[in-house]
Amino acid sequence: MFVGVGRLVLQIPGARSIKDRRRVVKSFKDRIRAKLPVSVAEVGDLEQLQLASVGVAVIANETERCDEILSAAVGMARVLPDAVLADVRTEVVPFGFGGRGLSRGIESALERPEFEPGVLQRDEDEDWERGGWERE
Repeated sequence: MFVGVGRLVLQIPGARSIKDRRRVVKSFKDRIRAKLPVSVAEVGDLEQLQLASVGVAVIANETERCDEILSAAVGMARVLPDAVLADVRTEVVPFGFGGRGLSRGIESALERPEFEPGVLQRDEDEDWERGGWERE
């Protein structure tokens, strides 16, 4: 499992108000969500009139797929009519096959000898937590 993240900094020279800025950012977020399998959110200072930072995240089975989707998002940002792509930073983080590199998942809970589904347990380092899975 691979998680790709990107930060796109957009310069919005025509923004004269927060409303103008929000219109450009919302339009970009809606367009990218409609065309790509990503999560997207504004992550920077929301009050700067002519600058916006947008975070993009994707999960895939292959690093190449993460790169491909992030590149497509960058390409969409490059052709925005009301904004200029000022900066791009991307990173792909591996978590092992099937996400097995993640710690403290259900696998680690099942390995505990005292594990009983649905019973409150206490880790030595932490407060009380509910062990096991419950249906809601």
